[in-house]
Amino acid sequence: MSLSTHSLVRPFAVAALFAATLTACGKQETPAPSPAPAPAPAAASSAPTPTPAPAPAAANEASATTAQESKPLKIAFAYIGPVGDGGWTYAHDNGRKALEAALGDKVQTKYVESVPESADAERILRGFAAEGNDIIFGTTFGYMDYMVRLAQDFPNVKFEHATGYKTAGNLATYDSRTYEGAYLAGIIAGGMTQSNVVGVVGSVPIPEVIRNINSFTLGAQSVNPKITTKVVWVNEWFNPPKETEAATSLINSGADILFQNTDSAAVLKTAQDQGKRAFGWDSDMTAYGPKAHLGSAVINWGPYYIKTAQDAVNGNWSSGQHWWGVKEGAIDIVSLADDIPQEIKDKVAQAKQGLKDGTFSIWKGPIVDQEGKEVLTADQVADDGFLLGIKFYVKGVEGKVPGAN
Repeated sequence: MSLSTHSLVRPFAVAALFAATLTACGKQETPAPSPAPAPAPAAASSAPTPTPAPAPAAANEASATTAQESKPLKIAFAYIGPVGDGGWTYAHDNGRKALEAALGDKVQTKYVESVPESADAERILRGFAAEGNDIIFGTTFGYMDYMVRLAQDFPNVKFEHATGYKTAGNLATYDSRTYEGAYLAGIIAGGMTQSNVVGVVGSVPIPEVIRNINSFTLGAQSVNPKITTKVVWVNEWFNPPKETEAATSLINSGADILFQNTDSAAVLKTAQDQGKRAFGWDSDMTAYGPKAHLGSAVINWGPYYIKTAQDAVNGNWSSGQHWWGVKEGAIDIVSLADDIPQEIKDKVAQAKQGLKDGTFSIWKGPIVDQEGKEVLTADQVADDGFLLGIKFYVKGVEGKVPGAN
């Protein structure tokens, strides 16, 4: 998936033009309260028992506050794909489980999987709000307008939208800097390719995905300037048969290493079946193709989910736009293959450390597009506004961006 997974469009500042191109349940039971101890018998007395005075109003209010604070924070998640997709949705559900493990009985979570980006999404999200959930996470870009509408209808509910760009007083957006994981994977691809041709299976042609394709290419070219990247679009986030077909097409056109911005493990499986190499995406996909697997660019949603819920518990939650990456522990590349040369692993580690401490920027000029036009001048570092609006291919990526002039 995938601001993702997954999105979809997963970037939270996607231009409206690109937005137009997009078109169960696991609960943590709350322990039953232990019965209150019986009161001790009153001492014998010949005096009449006085009628107790009414409790002061302040005491009643304090009691009500304590009771309210003792209730778990109810949190609901709407997932775009199945929990078992091995990628975007699987990563989100791992984040939900990390939240439960971290906050224990302070939270109670539930989810509904395979919620389409349609009116069904609004029905399910509205149901979450009506049944009293305190925070609702929508994990794909296509839920955006529904969540904006629901935020108005339920002002006391906190809404969190993955990869969107519209906010309100009770609606925040969040995303992960997946392009950082793509760049790290690119370094490995550049060091491992024999054909100098790498392939990418793209999901939906929006800035987030285009940014990832470009970043993967830049990473590969940092090691091997001869790299060219071929792209096949499937125009869906999760469709294993289409992903398999696209991967096969890329291999037939000369790509010996495959990358993806789709949600299933089909690309990695196809690479293994055809004797090529590939990467996992969003989650660690090693098990789906251990012989083909070079590494997995993963998203860890746990830190964000934990912080968001803890802020709500503490009364500190606020709206805003949040974009986390390697620095915040949200992006990594894991399970690197044993046959990757140590010098390439060292380059990955160096880039990762630079992203973590801010000494390295992936999008630093000079960078040119595929037509040779300079999009970033020498030493110019792209800001988030630039990154969130990318609609072009960098030099080395073949073909045209769908929908571009």
